[in-house]
Amino acid sequence: MYLLIQAHEYQKYGKLLDQSFRLRKRVFADRLGWEVCVYDHRERDRYDDLHPAYLLWCDEDRSQLYGSVRLMPTTGPTLLYDVFRETFPDACDLIAPGLWEGTRMCIDEDAIDRDFPDMRPDRAFCLLLLALCEAALANGINTMISNYEPHMRRVYQKAGAELDELGRSDGYGRYPVCCGAFEVSPRVLRAMRDKLQVGSPLYHRRAFPSRVAAAPALQFA
Repeated sequence: MYLLIQAHEYQKYGKLLDQSFRLRKRVFADRLGWEVCVYDHRERDRYDDLHPAYLLWCDEDRSQLYGSVRLMPTTGPTLLYDVFRETFPDACDLIAPGLWEGTRMCIDEDAIDRDFPDMRPDRAFCLLLLALCEAALANGINTMISNYEPHMRRVYQKAGAELDELGRSDGYGRYPVCCGAFEVSPRVLRAMRDKLQVGSPLYHRRAFPSRVAAAPALQFA
């Protein structure tokens, strides 16, 4: 199942979030060699203190994490501008209410191999991308911005995601880092579902009490 976790739910899903920070350390620090903040076997940075939303892929018991991605509005501080500014041209204005940053997207290949032995890692990553598109569309986001390494482009293409690469730069890790804009729309969602042969939604937006139903789906402190 796929859950979109907001700040007021951090404590409720604390064990899953802790798994996410540990997974990020294994992926971004250990495997990719990025210069990220690591403490006590967890990768966290100051953006995790700004009440981001997290899309988490977990089992039905909500005890085992399979993948995660952090979502931040571009109208506030972002890695995009503070850290990866060299990855896109000066002429690009990437700040808008419907434009969000997706960062630290990763999957736990060991857990997936154990619980889904017939699922390849690239398939798992594609499903997380599809769930991200569904969650973004359900919450009024029309474009996702992300930084990624060049080899990931073929995974995005395999998922049917529409990517516009804005630029790239060296000096962040073992490989260049690219900046890409992903369209979020019903048309793209249909294309992704067709490409991945997924007939039903992966992400289900949870119902909230009627007294807050008119409020924006994603809120930040």
